[in-house]
Amino acid sequence: MKKQFNRMKQLANQTVGRAEKTEVLTDDLLQIERRLETVRVVSHNTHKRMVACLQGQVGTDAEKRHKKLPLTALSQTMQDGGGQLGEESLIGKMMEVCGEAESRLAMELTQHEVHIEKEVLDPLNQLAEVEIPNILKHRKQLAKLVLDYDSAKARWLQATKSIISGTNTQALTAKADSLKEEVDEALNKVELCKVLLVLFYNLSSHVKLINLLEAQADYHRKSLSVLESVLPTIRAQQDSWTEKPAFGTALDEHLKRSGREIALPIEACVMMLLETGMKEEGLFRIAAGASKLKKLKAALDCSTSQLEEFYSDPHAVAGALKSYLRELPEPLMTFQLYDEWIMASNMSDPDKRLQHLWMTCDKLPKNHKANFRYLVKFLAKLVLESEVNKMTPSNIAIVLGPNLLWAKTEGSLAEMAAATSVHVVTIIEPIIQHADWFFPDDVEFNVSGMFAMPTPPANNTNHVTMPESDSGSGATERKRPGSTGGPEADNTRRDRYPSHHRALSRQDSRSTVVSALYVVAEESIVVQQTVLQGPPSN
Repeated sequence: MKKQFNRMKQLANQTVGRAEKTEVLTDDLLQIERRLETVRVVSHNTHKRMVACLQGQVGTDAEKRHKKLPLTALSQTMQDGGGQLGEESLIGKMMEVCGEAESRLAMELTQHEVHIEKEVLDPLNQLAEVEIPNILKHRKQLAKLVLDYDSAKARWLQATKSIISGTNTQALTAKADSLKEEVDEALNKVELCKVLLVLFYNLSSHVKLINLLEAQADYHRKSLSVLESVLPTIRAQQDSWTEKPAFGTALDEHLKRSGREIALPIEACVMMLLETGMKEEGLFRIAAGASKLKKLKAALDCSTSQLEEFYSDPHAVAGALKSYLRELPEPLMTFQLYDEWIMASNMSDPDKRLQHLWMTCDKLPKNHKANFRYLVKFLAKLVLESEVNKMTPSNIAIVLGPNLLWAKTEGSLAEMAAATSVHVVTIIEPIIQHADWFFPDDVEFNVSGMFAMPTPPANNTNHVTMPESDSGSGATERKRPGSTGGPEADNTRRDRYPSHHRALSRQDSRSTVVSALYVVAEESIVVQQTVLQGPPSN
């Protein structure tokens, strides 16, 4: 009580200027003190926002925090889904692997947040809620101690003056000595409080926000490592999975993955058209409904053979075939041979043009050649119904050619098609017209055995045969298209471009023979068919 009275008295004397006032803090400490409240507010707000960024609950142990993370829930859901779908499906395998990866990422996130809480959040909270309030508390305590010191010092000085002018010297001296001890004790307390205050100031500077960035960098490095370890596994599974979309996939890759000889979209579309589309007018020219076409492409991408619902829409089937050919990364007739195809098409002599087209065709890679042969033989079969479907070799070349060959140049689809279409027509048209010369062997269209081959009608002339006869029986040998001379004129190229005995027969009540006479007239090539009522004359 007495000490409190002395403080108030000393403060009043200092206020009116009648007593000496000791400075509590140095100028440097005063400058630091002025910023303490700002530091406290900033630290508090930063701590609050950082807590909001955490996905786990602050203050819980690592195990509980891990269980509550959204990533953990996602991981569990994906792994459960993978188990339900099974390993026989690609999506099931992907779910399993991705769920495992998400679980590892959740563990990394848990460890990261625990580290952030320990190294950054706790120091920030300590600074804002403990250290700075303690500094302010000691600052007030120091002010009181300084007042006690000033009060004791003033009373000691007054007692010292009284010794000089007083009569009871011994008593006054004893009182002065007692006050001197009080002054010394008060000064010691002031100095000790100043030391503690400076120590608190130093502690408040120990919060290092660089720990936050270092922790985040370490977390992202570890997360990236997890993802990089998983991605090769996922990519390998996708690459090895046979049920990969066919559209937009390179021909060789699709054939290797599916173990096929002919691409599924090509075979499936050809088989459907053979059954229901051969007499459809404007095939490949009339556009199909967008929704039906999209659905058919999706079905073919799934490698399904259940395509019954599309048999009734041959235009959608033809559109899907065109789309597949157009979406190949490399055209069926290849970029590598593009210049040679164009060079052959520019030849004015029909015979030389055919020869160079044959040579270029023979250079096609194995898979490209097999699929091109398959397609050309089908188109030749389609031409046999041109009186009904109006799809002559020229018309087919116009609508389908740009999907078989285009230049490897940058530009829009329209620009590339315009630049190539004229040449492509002069390339594709003669190949279709002379399909049996370019590709002499018969084609089994149902290569994979997945599709039911339609039964040919009784008067079908698309595929007929005739018993072979020896050279002396009067049989007529089929000449190469473009050949204008007799056997002697053909001998010079017979070894490299052999002629093939190709006789046609017809199943009918009458014994008839259909022979094909190929006539080359200047720039156009015309195929004429003559029905003979008996064996060909010698």
